[in-house]
Amino acid sequence: MPTNEPLISGPGLDARLALLAGWASDGAWITREYGTDGWRTTMLVVGAIAFVAEAANHHPDLGVHWDRVTVRLQTHSAGGITEKDLQLAERLEQTITWKPTGGFPGLEGQAGDWLRT
Repeated sequence: MPTNEPLISGPGLDARLALLAGWASDGAWITREYGTDGWRTTMLVVGAIAFVAEAANHHPDLGVHWDRVTVRLQTHSAGGITEKDLQLAERLEQTITWKPTGGFPGLEGQAGDWLRT
């Protein structure tokens, strides 16, 4: 069912994507590849994406490989990229790349380079 959500493209989209490290547009989609250290971390990333997407009721296309996950977003009902896609990309970026820092005593974070962003 088509929606009346405005599409975002051109310089407006480029400006928004400049604020989202690693995200790019191929014209019809916004995309991001998360590299991992292997299958276990890949599955953790997929689970995090699934949780956030389901909570948002906005679901990306995923490419799942042993050492990487590719995320592609567009609002199918609008026929392109909308605010929903950019908001979900931002939340995914915050969730997947989060690591404990100062303010989280006792949480040391995962050792090594388990997620290559």
